[in-house]
Order: sequence, then C-alpha cells, then structure tokens
Amino acid sequence: MKRLVSLLLALAMCVSLTACWESESTEPQDFWEMEREPSEPPPERESTKATVFTLPYLNSQTLDPVACADGVQQVVGSLLYEGLFTLDERFEPQPTLCTSCSRSSNGLTYTFTLRDGVVFSNGAPLTAADVLATYRRAQASDRYAARFANVTDMRVNRSAFVMTLKQADDGLCAMLDIPIVKSGTEKDTVPVGTGPYMFHTDADGTFLVRNESWWGGTAPMERIALAPAKDADTAAYLFSAENAHLLPADLLSETSASALGGVDIADASTATMLFLGFNTRRTVLGQAAMRRAMSAAIDRGAVVETLLAGHAAAAQFPIHPDAALYPAALETPFESGAYAAALSPEAEERLIATVAGQLELSLLVNEENNFKVSVAEHLAKQLTAANITIKPVVLPWQDYLAALERGDFDLWLGEVRLTADWDVAALVEKDGALNYGKYNDAALSKALKAFLASENERTATAFYERFAEEAPFLPLVFKSISILTPEGLIGGVSPTLTRPLRGLESWTFHFPEA
Repeated sequence: MKRLVSLLLALAMCVSLTACWESESTEPQDFWEMEREPSEPPPERESTKATVFTLPYLNSQTLDPVACADGVQQVVGSLLYEGLFTLDERFEPQPTLCTSCSRSSNGLTYTFTLRDGVVFSNGAPLTAADVLATYRRAQASDRYAARFANVTDMRVNRSAFVMTLKQADDGLCAMLDIPIVKSGTEKDTVPVGTGPYMFHTDADGTFLVRNESWWGGTAPMERIALAPAKDADTAAYLFSAENAHLLPADLLSETSASALGGVDIADASTATMLFLGFNTRRTVLGQAAMRRAMSAAIDRGAVVETLLAGHAAAAQFPIHPDAALYPAALETPFESGAYAAALSPEAEERLIATVAGQLELSLLVNEENNFKVSVAEHLAKQLTAANITIKPVVLPWQDYLAALERGDFDLWLGEVRLTADWDVAALVEKDGALNYGKYNDAALSKALKAFLASENERTATAFYERFAEEAPFLPLVFKSISILTPEGLIGGVSPTLTRPLRGLESWTFHFPEA
C-alpha cells in the first residue's frame, strides 16, 4: 500500500488529465497543462484489482471528441470515433473514413469522397452532412479552430464533402483526423460514432462493446471495461490501484518521470515544439550570423536526455524529426566552440561591432513549469560567452505574455502546437500571431508559401535551407506525450499522436491468475 500511495502522489503531480490528448492553439502556452485546484487523493480503501482490460473515464463529462477537453476521455473516444484521416507515426495522413481526395487546379478546393459502406454504431450511414456538421463545430472549438484558419468555405456536394481554402495547403489532409460524430447526437453525453467499439451500460456496469457493424472488420476484444471516475484525481487513484490499466500523462510537467515507480511508459511523438525566440529589433539579434551561432552552441540532445528525461525529440527545424520531410542532411553538428568563435576578433567585422563591450541579454520564460525554467537556465549557461551574458527572467504567465506583447525581452522560451502541415507562419510572417520579435524576411515567407502549397522534397529543402540560413527562431525539441500502464501487465503498447491505443489487436496481457 505504501508503494500505491507513493505512485498516486507522483501521478497527482505529473498527470495532465485536464489536458487534451490532442489539444491545439496558436498561443505560446503549456498545451498539456491546465491549472486546477489541488485536491486530496481519495482515501485508501480495499479494492479488488481488475482482471480484464479496463480504461478510466470521467462519468460526469461528455465523450464528444470536439467538446471534450480531457485526456482520459480522448483515449476512450479513440475507440468510438474516427476521422477522415489518421496520422501515422511519421505524421502522414492515412485515409480512414474517406477513400480519395481531389484538388482543384489552383490548389484551393478539395473534394473528399467518403468510404462506401460506413455506418455509425446506431446503423445510420455516414454522410457528407455528418462531416460538415462536425467540422462546423470543430471550427468554433478551442481545440481545432487553428486548423480552419485557412478555410473559407465547407459544403456538401452530393455525396462528397468539399473544402475551399484562402491559400493552397498541400498538408490539409494531415489536419483532418478530427473525429466525426453522427449529426444530431452531438449533445448526447456519448455521441454516436463509427469506431470499432460502442458505449454500453447495463446491470453489470458501463463498458465498451465490440461494434459488429464496424467497416474495419472485427475489433480485437469483445468487451473493454470502463472504470467511472468523478474527477482527474479519482482516475489517477483507480490507475494506481490497478482498477484501471492505462493513463495518458504529461511527464514534462511538475515532476520528473523518475519519480514514477511501478509503471511502464510508452511515448507518442507530438507536434508540440519548444523553441528559442529572438527580438530581432535588438541590433545584435537582428543579425542572422548571431542567431546561427547561437543555434550551433545549443546541445539539443543534452536538453532531451538531461533535462527532459528523454520524453522529447531534439530538432533543429520546425518539423518533427520523425516526419518524412525532416531535412536531416541540413542539420549542423553541435559545436561547443562555434559560438565563442563567432564572437572572437576573427569573426566578421559587423558582428564584432554590435557586441563591442559587455552585453547582457534577457531570456524570458514563464515560471509555471519547472522543466521550462530548467531549460532556460541551461540555455543561459550555454549562450553566455565572451562579452555576452544571458540572464533568465522568470515571470508568471500573465506577466510573461504581457512582456512579449510589449516587446520587452531579448530572447524568449516558447512552446507551440504546430499543425501537421508544419505551418510556422505565425512565428515568421510579419504579422504572425507569435512573431513577437518582429522578424521579417520576404524570401523565407515565399519559400514557406511554396512549401505549404506543394509539400515535397524540393520545396521542403528550399524552405529549410532558407530557414537554416536565417534562423528566425531556434527549434529545440518536440515534446512527447506518454501512455502509462502497470509495470509488466501489458506488452506491445506503441501509441501515436492520434491513436493512443494503436495496435490493440497485438497487445499482450499478463493478468495474475486468481
């Protein structure tokens, strides 16, 4: 029982149950964390460990995948609902509820053909009107609104679904993994979906039962038990007592993953990027040569392994390293002496002139996340050299945001959830929502637009070459989200961003014999 309580307290500190499995925003915030009032863990009580695969869920909240803002609910929902596409482990969209997508000659209009024979769990056929109804709600939601910023029109054309864009975006399909629910059921606590399971309650309790009409064939388990919880702390307790067997967690919140005992951890790559931003209105930071030198001085691998306990992926470009178009050939090896060399008397004359004399630069970071503060302190040490001193300025969130909006900073540590088309216009365009440092380069903007319009190796190379030359901001890492299971109980867990239970049919379970 002592180990159980210790694990529960660790989970209470690190599990982000009030965050979405796939939340998005354009604001520079902690996307996997939402503040909530602390509460005492439930009192210890005698309980019998579950002997069938059991997921926790919050029985007082909706399972609507558009409105639900909870990681636990999203895990359960991944078995009930499906999108037009599913992202694979390389962030590539795989057709799910649609079979084809045609694009107009100007690249602005997309027509999606739905898969034949798909029915919802209540027997109703999937229609383009169902897709449209879900997408209109998603467009107005906090979670998915950013995906529709480039959309001017959505409509039904006979049996097809049509979207029209402001600007061409070849990565549109990668953003259409939004789960679809049956129109008219969205206000139900459990809307109707097309997934391999459906929600069921009877005298034996609440559980997921195999959807025999699922278009994808036969789901691997006939039944998955559900453990009801009134709130996030109760769900964590149920997991710690092994009354539930899986829990999504953000291990980069307030405690180290090493504080967890008795659990197995499987990470899923995300599009959440941690980066170093510049105020390019400062003379020294307005020079690409200085920004490039700073990039070469940052040991991103050490940040991942030493500060983030391995729950992230180092990246020099604003695209996840697992993505097919990540430009690994353009990466610059870490050089501890490159930065000092750039500040040496032998460096280019203009750069030396800007840093003549002692210069102190601030590095803005918000205080709510200890991991970020540690990263900022680490960067400050690495980037303090010769006659430049970097000092972290740690501020509460509202003060941090106000300082960014005023331009009262030199460098800033930011976090953003990118969409899977890898659009960074918000960070580099002149009027970008996150371009607090007022960076502006017409050539980079042109290369970005070309890349988004037609995402291929040629356009990706052109954009990332210009990005490496300009270094408008410095990507550091892409965070991971974790799936926790009781130690030794389940084998084969390999989640992805949009499929936390990926490969369920291949999982092995090792429940102790009664």
